[in-house]
Amino acid sequence: MIVLNRKARSRARLRNIDRLIFVRLYRVFPSILNAITVVKPETVIRWHRCGFRAYWRWKSHRRGGRPRIQREIRDLIRRMNKENPLWGAPRIHSELLMLGIEVAESTVARYMTKRQRPASQNWKTFVRNHAAGIASIDLFVVRTISFKLLYGLVILRHARRRLVSARVTSNPTAEWIAGQVTDAFPWDEAPRHLIRDNDGVFGLAYTRRIRAMAIRDRPTAPRSPWQNGHVERLIGSIRRESLDHLVVFGEAHLRDVLKTYASYYNKVRPHLSLDKDAPDFRGTQKIGRIAATPILGGLHHQYVRL
Repeated sequence: MIVLNRKARSRARLRNIDRLIFVRLYRVFPSILNAITVVKPETVIRWHRCGFRAYWRWKSHRRGGRPRIQREIRDLIRRMNKENPLWGAPRIHSELLMLGIEVAESTVARYMTKRQRPASQNWKTFVRNHAAGIASIDLFVVRTISFKLLYGLVILRHARRRLVSARVTSNPTAEWIAGQVTDAFPWDEAPRHLIRDNDGVFGLAYTRRIRAMAIRDRPTAPRSPWQNGHVERLIGSIRRESLDHLVVFGEAHLRDVLKTYASYYNKVRPHLSLDKDAPDFRGTQKIGRIAATPILGGLHHQYVRL
């Protein structure tokens, strides 16, 4: 063996069966390490340790586990994910619950394509304790196909995250905003507090009107949009879920889009803060064939049982 090993041009190439033979010989005759020449003694010991680890890895391998969900549900999750690319696992999980299909949210995330700065604790406590009597108002801008600047006004009730009003204008004034607040809240249903930013458009006519309605004006601190986080999140949702995916042709077109989205937001869209229910309360359906109704040209879908 020494002579052959000396004349060989390269190292001896061993197979797994050869390694197993050496390991077995080592276990029966440990003194073989003193006479072995094909490999180093440390190599045989390393093979033995690797075999020991492989054996116990196989021995401790888990068998069984939770059963897989039905193929129809997996296909439905993938279908919802494909038809609604803006939806995440919580949104799809909410739709499944509304259809009477009870699966874990982690299971939904597993079968779909894989695709947050807390506010001041004092402010969060204030909002939580007064949510039923708080509303928010804010403006956002939209460019049309001819680059004309339009303004959208949204008013949100905090209690059920309900979008009370979504209006459009090309020239926002304090008088116009005051009129929208009057239309949004009947005199006997006006909120106790109305949060807004420090935009100069909220002028004297606005403050007088809400004071006459017994609403307390709550402007946020300068450069602190997080203090009006609910309506800021709403405007972000409007952009991400509708306006970022279409071209606005004019004021009438934008008004129709916001009207359609407001209906979808209040009646269909689930909210995590509402235990995955819609602001106008959606009932759970467990019987019937599942059908999809397109919303905003198929950008979103409502799933119901017929």
